[in-house]
Amino acid sequence: MMTKHLTLAGLLAGFTSLPAWAQSIDPQGLEIIGKPVDGLMGFQPGVTELATDLQWLDGMILVIISVITVFVTALILWVAFRYNAKRNPTPASFTHHTPVEIAWTVVPIVILVAIGAWSLPILFRQQEIPVADVTIKAIGNQWYWSYEYVDDDFGFDSYMIGAPALGGENMKTPEVIAQLEAAGYSESEWLLATDTAVVVPVNKTIVMQVTGSDVIHAWTIPAFGVKQDAVPGRLAQLWFKAEKEGVFFGQCSELCGQAHAYMPITVKVVSEAEYAQWLSRAKEEYAGIVPTVTVASAD
Repeated sequence: MMTKHLTLAGLLAGFTSLPAWAQSIDPQGLEIIGKPVDGLMGFQPGVTELATDLQWLDGMILVIISVITVFVTALILWVAFRYNAKRNPTPASFTHHTPVEIAWTVVPIVILVAIGAWSLPILFRQQEIPVADVTIKAIGNQWYWSYEYVDDDFGFDSYMIGAPALGGENMKTPEVIAQLEAAGYSESEWLLATDTAVVVPVNKTIVMQVTGSDVIHAWTIPAFGVKQDAVPGRLAQLWFKAEKEGVFFGQCSELCGQAHAYMPITVKVVSEAEYAQWLSRAKEEYAGIVPTVTVASAD
């Protein structure tokens, strides 16, 4: 029932006043950090401990497998050159070489144990959900995300700017560019920016409860190092603590139907003061909770 209310609210807001609505609840002026860039290779800047750990692990394993690949390739080439029929017309007939057999058994075991010793703590750190400062429920729908701020009793839907549900055609038209600019984005953020963003405070532990309402989706933010399937009927969790303010983009990462490519994720990481202001406005906008005003006493 709540999802239906959220969907209706999102559609009405999107059709009637998208730019003003988005600006009224989202802090502006943030640096866009986590986004794909054409022509570049490598990871997006990691702004959480999870992301930096994963990127370090990837680099470390890349070094190990590169050394192994170079060594094995060089060994094959050397054997092919040294022991071909022309250079070695009478091949040796032995079948065992104990030191070599011990080496090719022990060395891989040592390498695998080392990789496990480095990777398992990183995996456990991802899976051990800490106590949350902010808990948000993310619900994957075809083809948009619904968010519920569990501790504050409000929620909203998040559509890609230019999506058909908001009167668009999944095309970069002048109207869509105008909507992007009105929401504080540029033309290069088309297919990435949403009409409403998840807003979280910097340096606080955020726990996302992830599920789906129809088919399997996946909530993914590369710069945070998080990715979790949203499975209907199941409630999974992930966590992150962003260490830098800015705007970060992600995508649904499970093929979920015809418009799978058009359900991006936008997260804005702001200061605690900006988050408190946004939270007060969001409660009033979505839950009808009027902010209380504290009046100082006369004495």
